[in-house]
Amino acid sequence: MRKKFIEFIKNNRWVKLIPNVLTVCNSLCGFAAILYTLNVYESPRDPAPVFAISCWIILAAMIFDALDGYTARIFNAASLEGLNMDSLSDMVTFGVAPAVVVAIMAHYLRDLGKVGYYFVWAMCAVYIGCAAYRLAKYNVHAMIEKKKSNLFSGLPSPGAAAGICSLVIYYSLENIKFQEVIVVIPPYAGLLGLLMVSNVRYIHAGKWLQSAKRKPFKIAIIIATAVMVCIRPAPVIIFLINFYIVSGPLGEILDRFFHIRALSPDPEIIPTANTGAEK
Repeated sequence: MRKKFIEFIKNNRWVKLIPNVLTVCNSLCGFAAILYTLNVYESPRDPAPVFAISCWIILAAMIFDALDGYTARIFNAASLEGLNMDSLSDMVTFGVAPAVVVAIMAHYLRDLGKVGYYFVWAMCAVYIGCAAYRLAKYNVHAMIEKKKSNLFSGLPSPGAAAGICSLVIYYSLENIKFQEVIVVIPPYAGLLGLLMVSNVRYIHAGKWLQSAKRKPFKIAIIIATAVMVCIRPAPVIIFLINFYIVSGPLGEILDRFFHIRALSPDPEIIPTANTGAEK
């Protein structure tokens, strides 16, 4: 079967274009989210659905972001061009698009005040700057150091974007007052930006699930999560996103002050290094 698959790839070179096509779809989702956010000016009475749909588009882009790397490995189509293209797409979708959503939310709220408006812009600038630095750092590590680990050094950019999107979607679902949301989201965006460039360790969920260690426990977690998502999709997804964001700092606190190794490299994935850069 493996030989047939290798022969199929050799005889059909077009399959190696699939990862790049998925990467383009990722960037197009970011572009679509930005454009759709501008529709808020056409529906000023009820802006919540517009912002929520834009955020769902960003979350949907994570599917393409996961699949492009997966297909590149399967089809042996990894390249420096693909690596840089992937980071540029992530910058659009997980860097610029979430910041645009937050900035337009602030601009839409006319009575925010001059100081408050500049504060929102500052937090968005922190978020975008940190996302750009993180993705550049990832490219350097991938091309030069070539380290692999089941841990991220800092919050991955898709996770940071998901954090912003989760709050916007929650605001839409729970009909929270717009004035209350805009007070919380910009500082949260700035905090997420700082977490992206920090040394806080985060578990690589994909690699953690792929490792053979504690496999029955992991299968049970997957089944339980799938059931909860089927019952209450939006609240469960929002909870999981923010739990993942909190898990990094919480793991560092447990490790440093209580000597509980909540975050440690999996020897089945990486035998030497204990940290690694990722998007």
